[in-house]
Amino acid sequence: MNSKTEGEVIWAPSQSDIENTILYRYMNWLKETKGLTFTDYNELWKWSVNELEEFWATVWDFCEVKAFRKYDQVLESRQMPGAKWFTGSRLNYAENILKNNQGDKTAIYFRSEKIRRKEISWNELEKKVAALARSLKELGVKPGDRVASYMPNIPETVIAFLASASIGAIWSSCSPDFGARSVVDRFKQIDPVVLFAVDGYHYNGKTFDKSEVVAQLQKDLRGTLKHTILVNYVEKDELDVKLDHVHSWDELVAQEAELSFESLPFDHPLWIVYSSGTTGMPKPIVHGHGGMLVEHLKTMKLHKNSTPDQITFQFTTTGWVMWNLLVGSLITGSSIVLYDGSPGYPDMEVLWDLVEDVGITDFGTSAPFLINSLKAGVKPKEKYDLSTLRGIGSTGAPLTEDGFRWVYENIKEDLWLSSSSGGTDVCTGFVGGVPFFPVRIGEIQGRMLGVHAEAFDEQGNSLVNEVGELVITKPMPSMPLYFWNDHENKRYFNSYYDTYPNVWKHGDWIRISENGSCVIYGRSDSTINRSGVRMGTSDIYRIVEGIEDVMEGLVIDLEVLGRETSLILFVVLKDGITLNDELEKSIREKIRAEISPRFMPDKIYQVNDIPKTLNGKKMEVPIRKLLLGFEMEKVINPDSMSNPESLPFFVELANKMNEKNREKLF
Repeated sequence: MNSKTEGEVIWAPSQSDIENTILYRYMNWLKETKGLTFTDYNELWKWSVNELEEFWATVWDFCEVKAFRKYDQVLESRQMPGAKWFTGSRLNYAENILKNNQGDKTAIYFRSEKIRRKEISWNELEKKVAALARSLKELGVKPGDRVASYMPNIPETVIAFLASASIGAIWSSCSPDFGARSVVDRFKQIDPVVLFAVDGYHYNGKTFDKSEVVAQLQKDLRGTLKHTILVNYVEKDELDVKLDHVHSWDELVAQEAELSFESLPFDHPLWIVYSSGTTGMPKPIVHGHGGMLVEHLKTMKLHKNSTPDQITFQFTTTGWVMWNLLVGSLITGSSIVLYDGSPGYPDMEVLWDLVEDVGITDFGTSAPFLINSLKAGVKPKEKYDLSTLRGIGSTGAPLTEDGFRWVYENIKEDLWLSSSSGGTDVCTGFVGGVPFFPVRIGEIQGRMLGVHAEAFDEQGNSLVNEVGELVITKPMPSMPLYFWNDHENKRYFNSYYDTYPNVWKHGDWIRISENGSCVIYGRSDSTINRSGVRMGTSDIYRIVEGIEDVMEGLVIDLEVLGRETSLILFVVLKDGITLNDELEKSIREKIRAEISPRFMPDKIYQVNDIPKTLNGKKMEVPIRKLLLGFEMEKVINPDSMSNPESLPFFVELANKMNEKNREKLF
């Protein structure tokens, strides 16, 4: 592997690359129309957060927002929470996507484990959205009604979302890999009137009939649910159970209709998304049409450099906010690529074959996928034509130094690798790609425009080049309007604002350098604290998961007041490898040498799998609580896991650790 280490430049854009970006054009536009001159990106970023009102007004104008009525005022108050954006304006998110209609040009490419390739043109997309919107109106759906989706990452889901948004209905989605209880926990909070659903889905070579779950949803939502619209996706001759009051998707999109859009206030709800829901009921987070519109225009154009000639892919399910962002790429006229299935079936090369087949220009994925490709020995450039590929986006977890190196050695040398971090809470990134900057090993390029991200210590002091809490000190248009049914916004306030007055605390550890580059160290509430010295879990993972025989790790710090501290490491090893004294010693010595003796684990266990959420995130905090003696039912919901079969080992270990003196910590 390349010998470059953290912070060293592994790739840099040419001057020609920079001058061909939308961001460069935007800076010239600011100079010509506003008399604003900036020498570099950091000056532009400072202006964007200091002059919030002026910055977001220029986003509106430069990105040519289509509105029924322009705003009276950009920002009434900078108070957080409670900032009111673009008051007086009326618009529609879906209209700003479909205004990009490029006729017979492909808007959506689709592949699944069963379908090699399918294309939908902009004309066909518009036609089906118009037809479905009319059908929804005929079914009695009105602005403000909730429309729920239990469908995978297929074109029908995109069409259903755009149709719902066009008439002012509020969209909410769960992926069909969610269990029934997990879906009910989400949808029962929002009282949907319509449910879009599939009969089943395919994953890892298997077919899963979901008719029983759909029937259960119909039963549990019967107080408000009036219509179920079924997509016959797996095409089984007969469903496992009979469903009542079902409309056929094909019939509802068959009729001719004229496309129209509801004129909506800027803060009219667009969708309801959910936190991971590993503890308690998931948070139903409400985002608005206008906030998502201006945020996605800024992100896609100025940061991702998304243009109509691009073909954008993001590996995601419909239960992860990256799906919302993928659909948001249409807002620039870019074509999007949907993939439904396992990224490892029939092998770890399936997505690289997709790049060649479709001609993908921008490939979005998760850091674990890149690391797993590395460990599987995949070398895409040796087998596939990746000449169209311009950039790779990595999110979902910190990308290791080895991950950076693998991309440039095995995919393409001339490539913009953009690592980013944000959240479901704002449906965008806080820190991410900056097309002017070089790519440095192990680092995120910078803070995004209009995002006043800082690292705070416990007293609320801003830190530079030190690890602290990721906070946002000024409002963003895409911050939640509220949580659904959250009386007096108490849960909303407690989720983000109960630590620092009027400052959003996101729950991640971050280090921000003097030049604005960033490193994310994982969730702050799972941070390791050894005798007052803190360490993000990602630091341990970078070392442990870099060991040849280790596929994945989970580190848990059991330090708690009044109890002896213990640092436990769980490892998943390659097939055929067993954790013996020699390997255990090697792991400890690697941590001792590359981090500190202070952070060597007290105990190492070999496990078959690491518990993860449905979005593939390691369940550090719930497992920590379980091992500390919390009752499992209060901290872990198996229906909110992608691999509940991994739990028994941890439950048994928790029982052994706490059988003498189980403390009730709730």
